[in-house]
Amino acid sequence: MTEDTRPKADDAEAVEAPRPRRKGIYILPNSITLAALFASFYSIVMAMNGRFEAAAIAIFCAAVLDSLDGRVARMTNSQSAFGEQMDSLCDMVGFGAAPALIVYEWALKGLGRWGWIPAFVYIAGAALRLARFNTNIGIVDKRFFQGLPSPAAAALVMGLIWVMDDFGFKAVYKIDWLAWTAFGVTLYAGLTMVTNVPFYSFKVVGAKQTVPFATIMAIALAIALISQNPPLALFVLFCLYGVSGYGVYAWRRFKGQSVSVIATSTDDPDEKGLHQ
Repeated sequence: MTEDTRPKADDAEAVEAPRPRRKGIYILPNSITLAALFASFYSIVMAMNGRFEAAAIAIFCAAVLDSLDGRVARMTNSQSAFGEQMDSLCDMVGFGAAPALIVYEWALKGLGRWGWIPAFVYIAGAALRLARFNTNIGIVDKRFFQGLPSPAAAALVMGLIWVMDDFGFKAVYKIDWLAWTAFGVTLYAGLTMVTNVPFYSFKVVGAKQTVPFATIMAIALAIALISQNPPLALFVLFCLYGVSGYGVYAWRRFKGQSVSVIATSTDDPDEKGLHQ
């Protein structure tokens, strides 16, 4: 008589794989992300009420908060897939939808249907830029961004609004030359977000790295200069950054170096054209 070796019900329950542990939501980095989302929402509300200076300042605040949430998550070891997805969605609102709607309300609506073009190109460029960033995050050289980052693009557009409002220009949609200037800046920012042009990311400058004493003095001087006229200084700063990628691209071409920021093998057929 043979012994029954079939597993019993109790044994099957014993060997059953444990259910994955449910992960919670880290409050500190996600609270900063929510604060950035509120600043973006606030900017849209202010633009609807014709307060474009407040709208521009709110977007700059959102950009500062956006730069903090990821760093805080890494410093506190509280990174999560939930936080990454939430950050991307909030970036789309703050640096995609909000600037496009605000610049349209500020100037582009005076151009009729022509005003739709740069606003839509900008918001589409922001969506494509964020989607590409999320999918290429593991294969891009960390020293550079692939295309103009969306916070910088938003700062470029909102900087124009802030500086012109500070100069006293009102009802800009009725001023043709200024409306067409907004057309060009918005279109440039939207298209530059989806290029392969390398923009320096500043990620290699970490909090644990030492710098010369003169660097600290240079930072102090820069803060002092920006405080003299924040709208103009920030707009000039982001204009310089907004064209810096093309300077890096041209220099690398001139030196015969690769201009691609994709840090993977060129042997894969699926990656043909990414390393040019």
